[in-house]
Amino acid sequence: MNNNKSSGIWDSKECALILIDFQPGVMSYIRSSDPKLVELNGRYLAKAALAFDIPIILSTVGVKLGANQPTIESLRNEIPDIPEIDRSSMDSWGDKGFVEAVKKTGRKRLVMCGILTEVCLAYPVVNALKEDYEVCFIADASGGASKEAHDMAVLRMIQAGAVPNTTSAMIAEWFRDWSGPLAPAAREVVVPFVKETAMVQDIYSRIEAGQAADARAAEAWAAKKQPAVI
Repeated sequence: MNNNKSSGIWDSKECALILIDFQPGVMSYIRSSDPKLVELNGRYLAKAALAFDIPIILSTVGVKLGANQPTIESLRNEIPDIPEIDRSSMDSWGDKGFVEAVKKTGRKRLVMCGILTEVCLAYPVVNALKEDYEVCFIADASGGASKEAHDMAVLRMIQAGAVPNTTSAMIAEWFRDWSGPLAPAAREVVVPFVKETAMVQDIYSRIEAGQAADARAAEAWAAKKQPAVI
């Protein structure tokens, strides 16, 4: 267990982003949340990392063995130049190529997300902590085989010393200041992220439905106030 408490804000210059097993077959097991939101959040973390010059590590499992497909196309399109580190172990920290890639970043603060939360994310998180890395995991960019499995993995990682966070909060923490040097790049990420999230969550249609209901209620109230015609 890493006994060093997280030292405040996670600055983009200190971090590396690690994306684990965003693969079609693996993602089909997600039952803890909406897989579309997990995919969206992982994709925008990658976009933000590119925009803020944060090193990215992309890992897959079982592709060379023929057991799984490569990274989902939507994420791959965002980071076409990032090589996939394929492995056979469910624990990416047990793969020499993966660990070497982490070390090459020169960063000691790892921001991690992956599928499934309870296996392919939790294992490398606790192992990285044991190796004296600081780890922040992004809960809404990860998914478990059930809500209970995801929640228990979250508790396990926190207990081991990892810092929990969400996609929107992590992106904001990386740049923090709308007048800062990263603000122009942040706007290019945050604005479409908010719009796409609203579309996936069907927020716009609910807002429109609410507005329509309010309008009908106002019309009905106005009609009641009209004096009767004799």
